[in-house]
Amino acid sequence: MPKGMLIDISKCIGCRACQVACKQWNNLPAEKTTFNADWSNPPKRSATTWTKVDYHLLEEEDDIKWKFVKTQCMHCLEPACVSACFVEAFKKTEEGAVVYQENKCVGCRYCMLACPFGVPKYEWEKRFPAVRKCRLCIDRLAQGLEPACATACPTGAIKFGERDKLVKEAWERIRSGRGKYVEHVFGEKEVGGTSVLYISDVPFEKLGFPANLPHEPLPDYTWKVLTKIPGVLVGWSALLTAMYFYTKRRNELDKPEKDSHRG
Repeated sequence: MPKGMLIDISKCIGCRACQVACKQWNNLPAEKTTFNADWSNPPKRSATTWTKVDYHLLEEEDDIKWKFVKTQCMHCLEPACVSACFVEAFKKTEEGAVVYQENKCVGCRYCMLACPFGVPKYEWEKRFPAVRKCRLCIDRLAQGLEPACATACPTGAIKFGERDKLVKEAWERIRSGRGKYVEHVFGEKEVGGTSVLYISDVPFEKLGFPANLPHEPLPDYTWKVLTKIPGVLVGWSALLTAMYFYTKRRNELDKPEKDSHRG
């Protein structure tokens, strides 16, 4: 059964333990940051920050409160990044994770344009750049472990398990919450469904979630558009094919240099 993650925003205290756990497990370096108006740190996800807690200060009449939202790859059930990648550098696994295979990537970055959540990031500063994003700790899943962020959460705001059961539990929490939660499981139906699900005690639009996403999978839209412009499709495919073989050849020629640096 495909796995998933249920994030209960009402339980998040903004401690960022999930951020730290992600960096530690994936050996990602820290980033130099500055003060921000909303206290988010770092201000945006990047090639070295795959999950981040966003801070939201909400004002309602005389009441002011902080809300915290963990963000990462949503691991769509039918990912737009997978359909947009003609060299199959992205794939949806049986476990539910959407993973990236660097050795196949040609650097076209079309995945970044296709993702409705703005997740894939590029290593602009590197000589041999790649796309980076959350992998749902698929290496931990292979060992029977949960993703590092779920393990590190001290309040139970992140629950990992089978997606179908998480959807059922999400609605049980909403119905038994006596009006605590909004009646919406974000990710249950958006863009055909995602493996990361959210429930919240404040409307999602106040927390920066994209509104009015279609319930149909985005790959359907992608191919409807492409089939109407066959000239562009053929030309773009030919260009990317050339880039693929150029990049593959370049990596083969550079491999001895990389190996010598590791040695």
